[in-house]
Amino acid sequence: MRRLVLWDIDHTLIDTRGVGRELSATAFEEVTGQPMRQQAKIDGITEAVIFRETAKLHNMTTDRGDFERFAAALSAQHVRHAGRLRERGHALAGAAAALDALAAAGVQQTVVTGNVRGAAEIKLGVFGLDRHIQWDGGAYGEDADLRPGLVEIALTRSATAASDAVLIGDTPADIEGGLATGVRVIAVATGRTAAEDLKAAGAHVVLQDLTDTDRLVELVTARTEHTAA
Repeated sequence: MRRLVLWDIDHTLIDTRGVGRELSATAFEEVTGQPMRQQAKIDGITEAVIFRETAKLHNMTTDRGDFERFAAALSAQHVRHAGRLRERGHALAGAAAALDALAAAGVQQTVVTGNVRGAAEIKLGVFGLDRHIQWDGGAYGEDADLRPGLVEIALTRSATAASDAVLIGDTPADIEGGLATGVRVIAVATGRTAAEDLKAAGAHVVLQDLTDTDRLVELVTARTEHTAA
C-alpha cells in the first residue's frame, strides 16, 4: 500500500498572521498600479481566482498574463520578506511532528494549495516544514482555479490513485476538492471553519488540530475509511 498525503498550507500547517495579505497587496499594486483597497474572499480559494475577483472589486478586468505577472511578483515578495513572515507567522501546533511522523511511516507528502508555488515553498521553508514535501508532485494556485482540478493534477503528477491518497485541510473548499475526486479527507479545525461545519461539509474525519500524531498516522495509513469525529 502506497499512501500519499495532499496537504493544504494556510491554517492547516501555518498561520502567516496577516503577512500573506500584506505581500499580496504589494504585488497587486505592483502589477495593476492601484492600491489594493479590499480583497476578495480567500479561504480555500486559489490565487488565480483571488486576483481576478479582487481586480473586479477595483473595476478592473484582468487576463492570464496579468495573473502570471502577479504570481511572479507575489513569489518575489515572499522571497524578499521571508524574514517578516518568520518573525510574525508561525507553524501550527503539531505540524512539524505530523510531517515527521508521516514520513517515518513511509507516507509520501506533497501539497494541494491555492498558493502559487513560489510562495508555497517560502511559506513552508521559513518554518522548517518543507523537508518531507515532494514539490513536483503537488498542485498550486497557478495550475487550476478550483480545488477538484488541483487534486486531480496532484494525483497525476504523483502517479497516485485517488484511493491511495488522503487530503488534509481546514476549509469546505478542501473537502470539496477531495470528495469530488474520490480522495479521503481529514479536516482540521485550525482555521476559520468550526469542526461541526467541516463535518457537515462531508469530511471523513475532523480533528481539532494536528497534535495527536499517532492518531493522524493511524488515520492516514488505515485501509478503511473512518467516520468523522
